[in-house]
Amino acid sequence: MDLDFSPVWQGWPDLLRGAAVTVEITACALALGCVLGLLVGIGRLNPKRRWIYGLCTAYVAAIRGTPLLVQLFILFFGLPHFGILLPAFLCGVLGLGVYSGAYVSEIVRGAIQSIDRGQTLAAQSLGMTPAVAMRQIVLPQAVVRMIPPLGNEFIALIKNSALVSLLTIHDVMHEGQKIISVSYRSLEVYLAIALVYFVLTGAVTLVLRHFERRLRQGGLLR
Repeated sequence: MDLDFSPVWQGWPDLLRGAAVTVEITACALALGCVLGLLVGIGRLNPKRRWIYGLCTAYVAAIRGTPLLVQLFILFFGLPHFGILLPAFLCGVLGLGVYSGAYVSEIVRGAIQSIDRGQTLAAQSLGMTPAVAMRQIVLPQAVVRMIPPLGNEFIALIKNSALVSLLTIHDVMHEGQKIISVSYRSLEVYLAIALVYFVLTGAVTLVLRHFERRLRQGGLLR
């Protein structure tokens, strides 16, 4: 079978614009996911606060227990039944962000629990409240330990963002499908799309490795 990449070259500017949308929606979703993950992760640290712990646990269980595609469809196709019409881009950001937040919360919880509890007790013995000790003593150390797994989550989010093309968002996948609809060269276009995702995830991986190396050299990451 002969391969013909001429439709790919002709549509390359559209693919690059789609890649920019992919980066934009992924970055917005990651920011939302980090905020949700931090709040939910802290909320799951203390089972004694039952309603907070129960709500956070239910959120993590529901999001991690259902497919991302179904969650995106609920936002885009389900909410209009209740009179709530959200732009496709916002649905994509919310869907990816809420989905990512459930996984980030486990990263946050694990990083905080990895900090020696003796540091919290020492801070409280100096007169700090639990909230102040968490903010000034525990979290700064935990954030450093979160960076490597958060990088992996960012890479996974880039790949998961391909699903937002089903919401008519003009990401790289959607732009590729438009080229296929005209040229009927699906294999060549999908190979080009795969290359775009490979470059995006590869760039993120290189940046993360450099950042982790700097942290290790500074003695912050072990």
